[in-house]
Amino acid sequence: MKIAILGYGRQGQSASEYWQQLDPENQITICDSNKSIEVPDQYGSQLGEKYLNNLDEFDLIVRSPSIHPKQIVEANSEQILKKVTSTTNEFFKVCPTKNIIGVTGTKGKGTTSTLIAKMLEAAGFRVHLGGNIGLDPLQLLKEDILPSDWVVLEIANFQAIDLTHSPQIAVCLTFTPEHLDWHADTAEYMKSKAQLFSHQHQKDIAVYYDANSFSTEIASISAGTKIPYLKKPGAFLNGDFIEIEDKKICATSDVKLIGKHNLQNICAAITVVWQITQNADAIKQTIGSFSGLPHRIEFVSDYRGVSYYNDSFATAQGATIAAINAIEANKVLILGGYDRGMDLREIIEEVKLHKKDITHYILIGSTANQLKKELELNKITNYTLVESKKMSDIVKTAATLAKPGEAVIFSPAFASFDMFKDFEDRGNQFREQVSLL
Repeated sequence: MKIAILGYGRQGQSASEYWQQLDPENQITICDSNKSIEVPDQYGSQLGEKYLNNLDEFDLIVRSPSIHPKQIVEANSEQILKKVTSTTNEFFKVCPTKNIIGVTGTKGKGTTSTLIAKMLEAAGFRVHLGGNIGLDPLQLLKEDILPSDWVVLEIANFQAIDLTHSPQIAVCLTFTPEHLDWHADTAEYMKSKAQLFSHQHQKDIAVYYDANSFSTEIASISAGTKIPYLKKPGAFLNGDFIEIEDKKICATSDVKLIGKHNLQNICAAITVVWQITQNADAIKQTIGSFSGLPHRIEFVSDYRGVSYYNDSFATAQGATIAAINAIEANKVLILGGYDRGMDLREIIEEVKLHKKDITHYILIGSTANQLKKELELNKITNYTLVESKKMSDIVKTAATLAKPGEAVIFSPAFASFDMFKDFEDRGNQFREQVSLL
């Protein structure tokens, strides 16, 4: 079989390895826009600007998440999509267990997926966590998945857009418009998320956030049982307690995660796990021990009375708004990054409510001047624009401005590609420079 692997990043490498091992006779060609990548000798290559051309010559085309299906069509024809698959689609097709949980949404996917996996593990299940977090789905197959095991997949819009399978339990967290540089519009972004639910059957389960109209609409296309969270019959908040059905799971004071938004993620996770096991002790144990994932409102250190938080994963305004509200202390906010052409009204309207507790703004990246303009239009002038792309200069500026008792929150609200490799590189550099103060 002649197979084209589109994109040779993490998932492209996983795909080429998988199909080569599946049948050594497979003829694999790596197709990538980057001319300088190193392609193993056993593979053919089609590199550079025209890497998507002439795909009709192949029997199977494996799309990496960064490549939009419309790019493939534009370089070939609509008919070519019949040959296109992905590592996520292939995983659903061959996975030894049908006990698969898929989590999507705009933010909170990684935290919620991890909580679900840890809760199930604490209850005694064998669990495999992957997708957009951790291992590529096809790499999970190396873990000797058993029919009785559970698989938890974090699934982003890039992976969901052309799904032809749905998990037994599909979860849609809160949804806000994002990635509009990749999608044609909000409707297409929403449709990509909905693919996770569109192939569910009557016995499957759709978990959604009832207070978010987008999440509700996405889940509504499921043929399965629909269960909201933060509302009965899902997990919900009752005063200072988290409950489900008639069971008190824990007090909110037991939660180690920072921020009220994480109470939503916890309720989503409990709602999912409760459909599998009603082991309240295992759920409570997980909630009391899990302090979060790296780069998500992550406490870095305290220096001269100032607390530093790394929230580099905040690549959308909603995530930064959550961070602003999670840290109660007066704060210096580091804001800005790669310009995806997003409307800034959401973040501006929020910071107007925090004129007393956001003592200073440090504006960085390609959106810095636009943010400066919007702040000035709203009579907010306590900002410093840092033109340097060096994290050392950004952190030193923050350290100079922050006073004892305050917090420095690195929560950019934008992607990292204008200055850094990715959000992890950005967050790691922030951590490192804080440690050098």
